[in-house]
Amino acid sequence: MKRLLLPAVLAALMIAEVHAESFTISDIRVNGLQRVSAGSVFGALPLNGGEQADDRSLVEATRELFKSGFFQDIQLGRDGDVLVITVVERPSISSIEIDGNKAITSEDLLKGLNQSGLAEGEIFQRATLEGVRNELQRQYVAQGRYSAEIETEVIPQPRNRVALKINISEGSVAAIQHINVVGNSVFADEDLIDLFELKTSNWLSFFKNDDKYAREKLSGDLERLRSYYLDRGYINMDISSTQVSITPDKKHVYITVNVDEGQKYTVREVRLSGDLKVPEEDVRALLLAKEGQVFSRKVMTTTSELITRRLGNEGYTFANVNGVPEAHDEDNTVSITFFVDPGKRAYVNRINFRGNTKSEDEVLRREMRQMEGGWASTYLIDQSKTRLERLGFFKEVNVETPQVPGTDDQIDVNYSVEEQASGSITASVGFAQNAGLILGGSITQNNFLGTGNKVSVGLTRSQYQSRYNFGFVDPYWTPDGVSLGYNAFYRTTDYDELDTQVSSFAVDSLGAGVSIGYPISETSRLTYGLTVQQDTINTGVYTVDEIFNFIEREGDSYLNLKASVGWSESTLNRGVMANRGHSQSLVLESTVPGSDLSFFKIDYRGQVFKPLTDNYTLRFHTELGYGDSYGSTEELPFYENYYAGGFNSVRGFEDSSLGPRSTPSTGTNPGTLADPDQDPLPFGGNVLVQGGVELLFPLPFVKDQRSLRTALFWDVGNVFDTTCGPTQTDCGSINPGDLASSVGVGLTWITALGPLSFSLAMPVVKPDDADTQVFQFSLGQTF
Repeated sequence: MKRLLLPAVLAALMIAEVHAESFTISDIRVNGLQRVSAGSVFGALPLNGGEQADDRSLVEATRELFKSGFFQDIQLGRDGDVLVITVVERPSISSIEIDGNKAITSEDLLKGLNQSGLAEGEIFQRATLEGVRNELQRQYVAQGRYSAEIETEVIPQPRNRVALKINISEGSVAAIQHINVVGNSVFADEDLIDLFELKTSNWLSFFKNDDKYAREKLSGDLERLRSYYLDRGYINMDISSTQVSITPDKKHVYITVNVDEGQKYTVREVRLSGDLKVPEEDVRALLLAKEGQVFSRKVMTTTSELITRRLGNEGYTFANVNGVPEAHDEDNTVSITFFVDPGKRAYVNRINFRGNTKSEDEVLRREMRQMEGGWASTYLIDQSKTRLERLGFFKEVNVETPQVPGTDDQIDVNYSVEEQASGSITASVGFAQNAGLILGGSITQNNFLGTGNKVSVGLTRSQYQSRYNFGFVDPYWTPDGVSLGYNAFYRTTDYDELDTQVSSFAVDSLGAGVSIGYPISETSRLTYGLTVQQDTINTGVYTVDEIFNFIEREGDSYLNLKASVGWSESTLNRGVMANRGHSQSLVLESTVPGSDLSFFKIDYRGQVFKPLTDNYTLRFHTELGYGDSYGSTEELPFYENYYAGGFNSVRGFEDSSLGPRSTPSTGTNPGTLADPDQDPLPFGGNVLVQGGVELLFPLPFVKDQRSLRTALFWDVGNVFDTTCGPTQTDCGSINPGDLASSVGVGLTWITALGPLSFSLAMPVVKPDDADTQVFQFSLGQTF
């Protein structure tokens, strides 16, 4: 204002000197205009033709013209009865150059300058530039960059233009040297300082970068400190002052927080007030605050949220529940009253989906538990969101419930999704450490053409396997969620190429099957299956006695009809890369009368996720299997045995290297010779016991963790044989002491080609003859 008033006063003195007498304006003439239109001048000028002009009105006119910001000099003169206004326009900004900034992007800086009126083509005002410089300086100070320096340069250019150059020296963020809390007697300094997101410099600061001072982080830390006291009964706690001291070199910061703790308060009584809309006993069951407890603001707010959700489940989406504490200083108690305002019951107008560029609307809509036209239930809306996440088709699912404009009892439910690759493999080339190069044309799509159906078809060839398969599953064969699936397969396996892994034999299989699944609850279902399968055994070069004995008793070709029944349950929060909830399945498979062999297998798989913090989760998992024969078949067919070791088992051990071993080959196969140097090979068993625990943690320096999983793991497991055939010696009871175990770190990355997994593991307990493998990886997934 001082800059504006000074020219106005000078102009007024000049006018008073030249025009001592008033006159009637017959016309107004403006000189000196270049970019500013005459209309802009007349619009700002409070004088018009035909009006009387005197000293006061001329001073006011000069002031108003300066306020427009268009001019840096204004002179008013008189030519007879004509008012002559001579102006010098402010220069326009031809360009803005910013140099030296890294912490704040040039795009953000230019956006801020534009909002302040500094942009190319705009009128330049030095006062505005100075204000922007000061504001920018404050922003760097808020980031802890006290040594930041900002210099501005105005470069005159032809045609009354200027170029602006802003040179920034950001400096470094001041590191926190010490944090001190003063005035506390109830809680130790260490406990309070541990609450702070800001930390003093230590050996981890280079990675965590948590020792850099920032005003916003300090404000958050002070709020956490205040909440810590309020959640423990100290309702009068006050942060009386906060001092932030900077060293002379502006590289270090000392923070001191002064607190006044006050007295601890307990709950005297808890009351309900308002229109509850639901039975009072249902609401009282949600009251976490009880008489005699230490008062906690967190408990009070959580109770309000629970009551709000309970009302929301009944359609009162706009319910407002406030917990109001009333302190009684005479006995240090608090009375809590929850005021309930249910509002009107809300109904769902429309359910909309956005972002499903691949998946059909029907695939999403059939997962909805909230119906259009019904009252809006918070539980059903959230349950629908969870079901979308469990599909595994989407990286992220968000839901919003905006009020329908013009109504007070209707909402829309808008689900926004982000699609992700839903195929387990989408390329015909892969590599697995145990199988070598995998070639073939194959595809498995869990969301085939966006229909939600699972289709798998392919030809896959590797070093020791050839597999042809076709599979189809319709999860909504009926509208109420009954699924139908069928598959056909032909596979040949030649273990001659893996003579260090399993006994030398080959199995050719041809079969087809059908399955039906029936939901019995929101999270569980029953599955029934029937498969017909033809198996043919081909002996290898060094076939072991166990195989010859089985073939001698049962023959080498079998036609079996297998029936299965399974139960599964899942409360996982996502279909892929879950980190909350649990899942489990139990499957019984058995040949039916009329089959060439009589045997059964029962398998259990389970996992549970236990969150520790927002970023760290424990995962417990197990897999148990048992198989045996019945009727005329003496033992479980050897090619149906369980194996352990490798990925999805006990990492750190070679694939299928754990468990019972066969007898050495004696060369009894016609036309073959014995191999005296051959060691007993893994032969598998009829009992599988394996499991482990993982600590899931985010990968440092990676922003998007949705397709990555890193874990520290402890795996344990082995295979046992309880049947003890005529020639077997490595069999008997299950001994927990024989379980193999390993520890290590693993990483899985979901790519367009399928899961890419790595693990580094060291055996902790190594059974005799087990083969170890420290580094393991797998790219792609075979059928």
